[in-house]
Amino acid sequence: MNHSSDDIPIIEAVPNFSEGRRTDVIDELATAVQRSGARLLDRTSDADHNRTVLTVAGPPEPVLQGLFNAVGVAVARIDVRRHRGVHPRLGAADVVPLVPIRNTQLADCALLARQLGRRIGDELDVPVYLYGEAATGRERRNLADVRRGEYEALVRDIHDPRRTPDFGPAKVGPAGAVIVGARPILIAFNVFLRTADVAVARAIARRIRERDGGLTAVRALGLLVDGQAQVSMNLVDYGATSPHAAVEAVRRQGALHGVALDRSELIGLIPAGALPGLVKPDTEGEGESLSASALAAAAKKLLLPDLSPDRVLEVALRQL
Repeated sequence: MNHSSDDIPIIEAVPNFSEGRRTDVIDELATAVQRSGARLLDRTSDADHNRTVLTVAGPPEPVLQGLFNAVGVAVARIDVRRHRGVHPRLGAADVVPLVPIRNTQLADCALLARQLGRRIGDELDVPVYLYGEAATGRERRNLADVRRGEYEALVRDIHDPRRTPDFGPAKVGPAGAVIVGARPILIAFNVFLRTADVAVARAIARRIRERDGGLTAVRALGLLVDGQAQVSMNLVDYGATSPHAAVEAVRRQGALHGVALDRSELIGLIPAGALPGLVKPDTEGEGESLSASALAAAAKKLLLPDLSPDRVLEVALRQL
């Protein structure tokens, strides 16, 4: 997908699907999203979370069509009634956020999210909720509020006026609901602790997350992943709280419990500006490229053992 004009709008989408174990289904999702011509920049799956995150980018039309294709696969192939994983979920295609990248604004992505949400509800016959900048009410801006109680609560409460879908039917089938929205760039970032005590991870998450008086723009949960405690974070404004600041906060809180940090994990891509000491690369392939030594130094500070250049957003965007 090579574009000659700098005027072409580019958006990113980071759909999260409630499947991280069946490779055939994950492959179908990845293939479906690319069939329209959208570019798949990254795919990350985790068996304990039982979740797959795809990072997709391109002009709005192929991206929206690719997302619709992939949601269709999820609705057909994932039964949330049988889904078990440590990550909260409301449906098979759990959340589909749109992110402005180039020549687009958040308001543009909100309009596109509503367009996609309406099509999913009408053509795939599943309930759709809008969140973030696309939300129809203040009470639905926060993803955690929309997903509260997960699939099981939605089955029980779908006819409550407060849970009326924005699009699609007020009924819950095996695929659950889809949450579609618009938001700025978010960094999904997890820190593993050297303990199997999930209570410690939960205590740390409570201390560092914004809603409980912790770090600005940090959402956090304490989870048990493959027998190891994990502090799972979404950094919704990395300019307010960087990944390095989050790691150090987890380190300080862990020390109070006598627990050291093991390693970190990046889900999807990370902007160069969020990496400590890194020069931001030019997305058009000109100017200073990523220094291997600088990238290694940033990875060391963030406890990211497998950070490669293609996990940096600006580098991945050069594919467009």
